[in-house]
Amino acid sequence: MPQADGPHVALVVEQLWQPVPGGSGTYVRELANGLAAAGQVQPRGVRARGAVGDRRGLAPEVRVDMSHLPRRALYESWRRLRAPRVPGWRTADLVHATTWAVPPASAPLVVTVHDLAFLREPEHFTKHGAAYFRDALALTRDEAAVVIVPSEATAQDCTAAGIERSRVRVIPHGVAALPTSDDEVATFRRRHGLERPYVLWVGTLEPRKNLPALLRAYGALRSEGTDLDLVLVGPQGWGETAEEVDHAVGTLGRDRVHRLGKLSQQDLQAAYAGARTFCFPSVWEGFGLPVLEAQAHGTPVVTSRGTSMEEICGASALAVDPGDTRALAEALMLAADSRHDELSSAGLANSARFTWDAAVAATTAAYREVIS
Repeated sequence: MPQADGPHVALVVEQLWQPVPGGSGTYVRELANGLAAAGQVQPRGVRARGAVGDRRGLAPEVRVDMSHLPRRALYESWRRLRAPRVPGWRTADLVHATTWAVPPASAPLVVTVHDLAFLREPEHFTKHGAAYFRDALALTRDEAAVVIVPSEATAQDCTAAGIERSRVRVIPHGVAALPTSDDEVATFRRRHGLERPYVLWVGTLEPRKNLPALLRAYGALRSEGTDLDLVLVGPQGWGETAEEVDHAVGTLGRDRVHRLGKLSQQDLQAAYAGARTFCFPSVWEGFGLPVLEAQAHGTPVVTSRGTSMEEICGASALAVDPGDTRALAEALMLAADSRHDELSSAGLANSARFTWDAAVAATTAAYREVIS
């Protein structure tokens, strides 16, 4: 492990303790651990009051300082009062808000904006949530020296929201696929009763993920006699999607549609590696990390046209209108059959371009730019 002797960075890592950390949690963990490993800066995690010793995958080298306030009180105090300052603020050369929890700028402030979905689809958010995100956007617009985004799509949204393009840095996320053996895949499949080839979906059940469209497309394939099963992986989210999914699963058959819930990291890798194809028809994402995770295992991807997923995949995936059931069904059959091998190879090559080392290096460069 390199010995860090560079700037001190206070990194908000509270997202890791959210009930559903999601892709933002992966970003926070990989960034913090990568910064510590690279040794160019000295990252220090900042979190709300909580259980001592619970590190949620953070490396031992990442020191974590805890606020005296619990999460809800801390977030609201940062939002409304711009206090308290982050723990250890006197030694911080820079503060990095890795999500919409934006602390007061006791040092130059960097903010990561993963997406602006709450502006695109406010009806999919609670009244409190939408108001909180709008306030966080205003704080970012007023106080951030640099805004980091994972895609050009999100960069364009930020400029449309009033953040000067000169302050925005596009730094794509990395992807880290754990090696998965054939035996591990076979064990995973036996444990979950997956006897047939399957289409995989991974995400949190929430409206913008557009899972009902995938269920309709799969239903169309079933009516045509497909031998594919459908596997749904991820935690329960919010909104009406969960009820729609439960109804569709009952209609399509629980022996063919498998809801596995949240998996361990090892089982998730096995799920990706064992899939015949992966479908991610979300209507909007800031980045869409699951498509790269699937490609890193050589699994062909079907995703949404006109989104950040098409941006990061290009021709290595099949991108279709996410609202077109027939187009989704046809793309799934192509990915599972005649274009499977082609898309598998193209996906492996594409995903190899996205590494956390590159993301860490670009983020470190943004830090130095701000501090200098």
